[in-house]
Amino acid sequence: MRINKFVALASGLSRRGADTAIADGRVQVNGQPPQTGQGITENDTVTLDGRQLRAPTQLTTIMLNKPAGFVVSREGQGAQTIYSLLPPTLHSLKPVGRLDKDSSGLLLLTNDGQLAQELTHPSHRKEKIYEIELNAPLQPLHRQMISDYGVQLEDGPSKLELERLQDGNDTAWRVRMHEGRNRQIRRTFAALGYTVTKLHRTHFGNYTLGKLRSGSYQEI
Repeated sequence: MRINKFVALASGLSRRGADTAIADGRVQVNGQPPQTGQGITENDTVTLDGRQLRAPTQLTTIMLNKPAGFVVSREGQGAQTIYSLLPPTLHSLKPVGRLDKDSSGLLLLTNDGQLAQELTHPSHRKEKIYEIELNAPLQPLHRQMISDYGVQLEDGPSKLELERLQDGNDTAWRVRMHEGRNRQIRRTFAALGYTVTKLHRTHFGNYTLGKLRSGSYQEI
């Protein structure tokens, strides 16, 4: 197996991320920097940042219905983490994208670096769908600003597709987006004076939460 593929499989990095780690000198094979395209056998010892890597015997991807209040991290700093919802055999999986502590819904975790790259790289424009609730009815002008023109944030304009979840209810909306900037939905509405009181992701690319219960997971 080529060194970059081995590193990607064993670490959860994308293939490009593995190439970068190798180029940056973070990877060693038997205590030495590897050659470009070097092959790896079961007798070789490969380390990343001094930690020995072991390639998984199979690629695993799961879908978790994350409850609000759980942190997408290994270190919760006093809060519960998503890994407390999973058996130890799945603790090596890495999240694909993130949901903040107060958000809930579909979260993918995988050891397939190539899949993670395909889902998160901006060039692939994978659609994500959320159901949100606001602290006040969304005014028509603000809806037009978000949907048609975009709202200017500190990291650039934010444009979202909005659809009412119920006719006549202007506080509950379905949001479609193709970006993945940090807390983008919350920041977009906050810029117009609203607070997102509930944010629940239902779709990520071809993956759909369906009837998976809160706090449960399934392999896909």
